[in-house]
Amino acid sequence: MPAQLAVPPVTPAGPPPPAARTRPGRDVFIDLLRLFGIGMVVLEHWSIPVLSYAGGQVTTGNAFSAPGAFLITWITQVMPLVFFAGGAANAISHRSHAARGGGDARWLAGRVRRLAWPVLPLAVVWIPLPHLLLALGLAEQPVLVAARLAGQLLWFLAIYLVAVAATPWLLRLGERFGGRVPAALAVAAVLTDVIRFTGAEAAGYANVVFVWLAVHQLGFLYAKGRLAGFRLMAAGGFATAAALVAFGPYPGSMIGLPGAISNMAPPTVALLGVAFGQIGLAMLLRPRIVRLAARPRVARVAAWAGPRMMTVYLWHMSALFVVAGVAVVGFGLATPAPASAAWLAGWPLWLAALALVAWPLIRLFARHEEPPAAAGADPGALRVAAATGLAGAGLLTLTVTGFAPGVAPMLGAAAVLTGVALVTPMRRRASARASRTAAVAGLSAPAAQPSSQTYPANLPVGRSRR
Repeated sequence: MPAQLAVPPVTPAGPPPPAARTRPGRDVFIDLLRLFGIGMVVLEHWSIPVLSYAGGQVTTGNAFSAPGAFLITWITQVMPLVFFAGGAANAISHRSHAARGGGDARWLAGRVRRLAWPVLPLAVVWIPLPHLLLALGLAEQPVLVAARLAGQLLWFLAIYLVAVAATPWLLRLGERFGGRVPAALAVAAVLTDVIRFTGAEAAGYANVVFVWLAVHQLGFLYAKGRLAGFRLMAAGGFATAAALVAFGPYPGSMIGLPGAISNMAPPTVALLGVAFGQIGLAMLLRPRIVRLAARPRVARVAAWAGPRMMTVYLWHMSALFVVAGVAVVGFGLATPAPASAAWLAGWPLWLAALALVAWPLIRLFARHEEPPAAAGADPGALRVAAATGLAGAGLLTLTVTGFAPGVAPMLGAAAVLTGVALVTPMRRRASARASRTAAVAGLSAPAAQPSSQTYPANLPVGRSRR
């Protein structure tokens, strides 16, 4: 018998305060886990650069290169939690969509729109921006570094789109085989690393699929209430990663560092071990996280941040480029030695400056977080497949080339735009005429179903089984 995630909660004596109520159909644990993940990504990206400028060249370093700092990355490298939460969200969303009679193609069309649409404003700004900055006389190398890094963020969306596209098939596979699916993916990841570290370095990129889909599949098990053994996951995952680092070819850091083998690009079995450890730890903390979500202040922050999560992710590096451009390139300031007294004293001021610049960007571009509705039309399986392929190819192109001047960024953005257009068909004229005829006859035309899906009722939030 698969273990249940939780037992029913005790009903409180009175209604919760308004701020603590969540919209029906939300799993607050998954919501907070995703917000925590994106928030930690932003904090890490804003905190680790070690920057200096001389002779028209900006030099970049990483604060986690300091001895012993790699241990911090075992917690701050939270992309495994983001993929886990995304797997749970996709499973719950797909189940809700299917319960209303919707098909796989229409569900995937909605997901492609949600992922790709917010990227378009980023491309509209960043494709011409390097040309403008160079024309104004700014040094070429810092501009190109910023332009490339602005697009590298899209690696996550490109890989996540693969996981989303595979969700209907992997859900059916999970219904039949349960935990054996992520286990098989983990075995494939081990074999891939064996091939990679015995000479075929390029083979390691197969783990982009195996590692991240294994983590994504654990989210499916959570959504079905079939994830169990949290203490074993936490202890075993971190212990396995520690053994691989101590006795294998793996570096200690779970983020890429200059001049070292990377556990992230491509992902390794060591990172998969950390992923199991993080997920097990998060599940052990789930009852406390759910109680935390019920606090009015936390609920208000989550309600504000949730609809802006993608905007924050896409634009936080732009804020970093602005502040670094002024402070490092403009005024010649250099980052103090990481963890030194000067670094610790300046870190809050640095974060405050970044937040001040990010705030107007978020306010300006958050309106583009929600894609246009598809007017109830069904785009069809072939159109959705083409759209998914085009959007994925465009995101991958922008990941590799960034927004550096050239043809590639324009082609990548065009592919993303075409993919979005294919799954955003306009209402057919015949349908519109039928609606007007119904209105004349005194009838109410049925409202189109929204393209985005909400979650079903919260999973039980009592004590998690250990």
